[in-house]
Amino acid sequence: MVSAVNKHPIYKGVIVLGLWLVVTVINAEEDVFESDYVAVIEFPVVIETRMPVVPAGIVPKAKNVELQAPVSAEKPINNTLDAPEERLVTSDDIPGVETLVEPYILLDKEVSPASATRLAWSPEQSLQGLATPTPVLVVNGFEPGPVVCLTAAIHGDELNGIEIIRRILYELDPNALSGTVIGVPIVNLQGFNRSSRYLADRRDLNRFFPGNPYGSSASRLAYSFFKDVILHCDVLVDLHTGSFHRTNMPQLRANTDNPRVLALAKSFGATVIVHSEGAEGTLRYAAVEAGVPAVTLEAGESLRLQSDAVEHGTKAIETLLETKGMLNSMSFWNDSEAIYYQSTWVRADQGGILFSQVALGARVTAGDLLGVVTDPITNVSHNIIAPYKGRVIGLALNQVVMPGFAAFHLGIEAPAQTALPVTAQGSISQEPVSERDQELIDVILTGDEDFN
Repeated sequence: MVSAVNKHPIYKGVIVLGLWLVVTVINAEEDVFESDYVAVIEFPVVIETRMPVVPAGIVPKAKNVELQAPVSAEKPINNTLDAPEERLVTSDDIPGVETLVEPYILLDKEVSPASATRLAWSPEQSLQGLATPTPVLVVNGFEPGPVVCLTAAIHGDELNGIEIIRRILYELDPNALSGTVIGVPIVNLQGFNRSSRYLADRRDLNRFFPGNPYGSSASRLAYSFFKDVILHCDVLVDLHTGSFHRTNMPQLRANTDNPRVLALAKSFGATVIVHSEGAEGTLRYAAVEAGVPAVTLEAGESLRLQSDAVEHGTKAIETLLETKGMLNSMSFWNDSEAIYYQSTWVRADQGGILFSQVALGARVTAGDLLGVVTDPITNVSHNIIAPYKGRVIGLALNQVVMPGFAAFHLGIEAPAQTALPVTAQGSISQEPVSERDQELIDVILTGDEDFN
């Protein structure tokens, strides 16, 4: 067959014609490549030398948006969309301005000074076809300053923090701001969409930070968010509410043994501070371990939006921004609140229907009645008594409870090294309590009810 093809003149002509076409196409492609290359040389993108070096190339500039504008007027959030390269604005472009703050780079986007934008964080490892990016709001001020990060809804059923971040970010004027404010209103979209505290796999995201790129799904999510967002911040405020039908008085959870964290906690005005190192795996603990001062702002209860809690949280964060010199709104909240170096839960010893007899924020002394639990079948009632002097910083809503249910969270102003003389029944003990016994009591009374 091969010899027949070689001998036939028609086949030879076809082969020659085909080779000519191949050579022509190759030459055309080379011409196009050379033309494109020349175009790049003739019209280069101007890049300032002060722009951070990014291995992947030039960072696209984020679109400056009016956060008050309806989202429907914009394209969907998508960090993967190609954006035209733009020249970096410098002080030479603005008459009368000698210096201009560096653009802020987050999630591979450049946020220009005096601008606001919506970015999106997506886990590095996810089901790409079904992945939903998490909105990240960024307001970059005209003047330099610290980077403050606000996160909410790590537990998807905690709503007050979402509204607090919305109010803060949408009220900021980039031209009047020094520094940068990042707001992630809904970290746990999986839980939020299902009105659930947990991720889709029933794991608590706030037990897996700083995460592991090779761990469980929750650990990989935590790792991606921590690396892509949290490590780009100077301070962190993580917003939470009470859990499992409990409500919290507005308060800051902070490791007061850390001077930088204590200074941060004292910057929120008239907000109670509760000493807590935080548990390993929580976002706050991981951030502090990574060198980012962090506090947890607790306010209200889950699955509800409460005006008082939202207003307090909003005012507290505005005071933080003013204290750090990022704002000058003349509404400084200069009042102060107590620091509770110890706190513990008082539990119900009997099951039944719980009715509280004290209000959130009430100050109590040893022997005061906190609540009553009544058996609906036998009608036998049991009182829950305050075992020592303190303040009700959290409590369970009226509900049916089982024996051992954590009902009232009391804050104590005693120094951290002072052991609490409390027995398992919640009454005052006349015998001294060793440090080891006190640790056991704290574990028994606290458990996992307030683990943010």
